[in-house]
Amino acid sequence: MRLAAITTGDLQDLADRLLATGRDASTIRNTFMGLRALFRRALVRGEVAVNPTSGLQLPAVRGQRDRIATVMEADALLRALPELDRALWATAFYAGLRRGELMALTIEDTFTEEGVAPCITVTRAYDPQAREFIAPKSRAGVRSVPVTQELWGYLAAHKFQLGRSTGLLFGRTETMPFDDRPLQQRADRAWRRRGLSRITLQESRHTFASLMIAAGVNAKALSTYMGHASITITLDRYGHLMPGNESEAADLLHAYLASERTRAAGAQSGAH
Repeated sequence: MRLAAITTGDLQDLADRLLATGRDASTIRNTFMGLRALFRRALVRGEVAVNPTSGLQLPAVRGQRDRIATVMEADALLRALPELDRALWATAFYAGLRRGELMALTIEDTFTEEGVAPCITVTRAYDPQAREFIAPKSRAGVRSVPVTQELWGYLAAHKFQLGRSTGLLFGRTETMPFDDRPLQQRADRAWRRRGLSRITLQESRHTFASLMIAAGVNAKALSTYMGHASITITLDRYGHLMPGNESEAADLLHAYLASERTRAAGAQSGAH
């Protein structure tokens, strides 16, 4: 479309469609950032009479609003899914891959060797807008993610059902990535029938982070598994879930001080 032909209604329809298909609020806002800049410049240059991005009603981004499933809830959500979709969602829950990384994952990227723990190797992603496979945004995006025995069971069963040893692991075909919209819609229908609250792929990634933290995985390791460019990103995003925050902090410090004083007193009495 020509810039001058685009109306606020066109853009609002786009925003509403993105929200209806389960896109994250921040993703929707980021989608319009470049368009806003484009129209501001076009308005200054006299190429358009009005800026159709003005007055758009976009979903609000609220801090730490993301849904995180508990262990038992994740189990129930996976059991309710169509069998062919379970391994994909399990990989989001228990390996924390991004949507584009799940789309680009191949059978060869999931492997195990004798004496070596199973893992998933992430080397690329898929961009649905550009319809092409792309390199990770940073070097940290290329990584190896450990796989639990439970997740490996889902992956092994899925690969057996595929009946092939190469190509996309979760693709519609060996070379065509899955479409996340019908994937989410199938899941939503299955969860509604069981009375379960919906969750998105992005929120499943957040669930993975919360489970790793609850399991005692340190922030540096978690940052690596999440593919974050810096540990600062991990701490900013998930620091509120880590032990020793808010009400726990004083208790942890108190316990540490008490143990150090007890240890010092013991050493002193032993010296006497």
